[in-house]
Amino acid sequence: MSLFREIPPTAGLPIYAGELFSAFFKRNQRGSLEEDFKNYLGVPYAAVTYSGTAAFYLILEALKTLSPKKTLVIPSFICPLIPLAIKRAGLKVLVCDINRDNFNFEANQIKELCFRNRDILAIVPVHLAGIPVDVAALQKIARENNFFIIEDCAQSLGALYRDKKTGTSGDFAFFSLCRGKGLTIYEGGVLICKHEFIPAVSAAIKSFVKEDFFSENIKILELFGYWIFYRPLLFWFAFSLPQIFWEIQGKAEKAFIEYFTIDFSLHKVSEIRKRLGQAIFPRLETQISKQRQIASGYISGLKDRKGIKLITEADGDSSNYPYLTLLFDDPAKRDRALHIFKGSGLGLARIYLSAITDYGYLKDIVGDQPCPNARYVARNHITLSTSSFLRPEELDSAIDKLKKI
Repeated sequence: MSLFREIPPTAGLPIYAGELFSAFFKRNQRGSLEEDFKNYLGVPYAAVTYSGTAAFYLILEALKTLSPKKTLVIPSFICPLIPLAIKRAGLKVLVCDINRDNFNFEANQIKELCFRNRDILAIVPVHLAGIPVDVAALQKIARENNFFIIEDCAQSLGALYRDKKTGTSGDFAFFSLCRGKGLTIYEGGVLICKHEFIPAVSAAIKSFVKEDFFSENIKILELFGYWIFYRPLLFWFAFSLPQIFWEIQGKAEKAFIEYFTIDFSLHKVSEIRKRLGQAIFPRLETQISKQRQIASGYISGLKDRKGIKLITEADGDSSNYPYLTLLFDDPAKRDRALHIFKGSGLGLARIYLSAITDYGYLKDIVGDQPCPNARYVARNHITLSTSSFLRPEELDSAIDKLKKI
């Protein structure tokens, strides 16, 4: 087992000491993190929130003032926090299966659900793994059925869908600034929306977002922990050790950080953490370029290998590749890969353990309808790290191990 060099499974940006100094002492900074996002995405409005989940929840509260409808359609392979936020907002969840070999909604099912159910408030396409999904197809359905589109861009900051940044095609969007997700302030999110929805969103933020001095200072302390431990020589202690502890307890959802509660925080983000985001922002495009280069190495090295499929960007799109998703045609091969890579320190992992309908603690929210395609993806996939910490020889080693499988 690798105790002394562990590659993070996702390509989060490390924090530099100079950036922390800049955040605390206001050195060489103008404007705001919100302005940086507005300029980068080319949108009229951006609000920094406590988390991506908080941003999504605030969008839901705004939507409740714009429409009497109550149901949101979500994909079957998604973060458990999404249905929890919908439940907290007093709304309903309707699950649509994804495709068997990518993260788009299954075309026939999404059409049937939207035409059959007249209570749909919004649909939530997810650009999972930084892979832009086909929003244009959903826009046509939305126009015909009069509902909103909320883009989940938690993992896709900087990705391009048809030459537009993800998050700019729908009515609303949210991004995550959580640890390990590219640009980070340890825990954070960004909410964006079209111009006509700014009053509703602003009102929701005013109503629900409050100061919490104690909790915010805890986040600043945790930020220092991230600065210290988010590096290959120490990452095992912060990530793998807690995972091992929960696996021994038989609590897989906690081991893989997939157990959440409905009482997520909404409090304000301090100016210190926002200034840190500003200091890191100039490195974003360079980081994405590195991630794409590593992903390209995997794609080239595993090209035309029988029994596997890499989930990659569609023609004309550009993923930010926070990691690369690989599907085996046989779950036994997937299990063998997990066994071979266990303790290797090469950053192999999984996105989610299950289809969203298979999390026991969510049954009362999402129901128990079968989602065979999401179950197939959950059972047959692994993720490959595109972290900038990954050395060329480590990339070659990972490719060689996969070829042998």
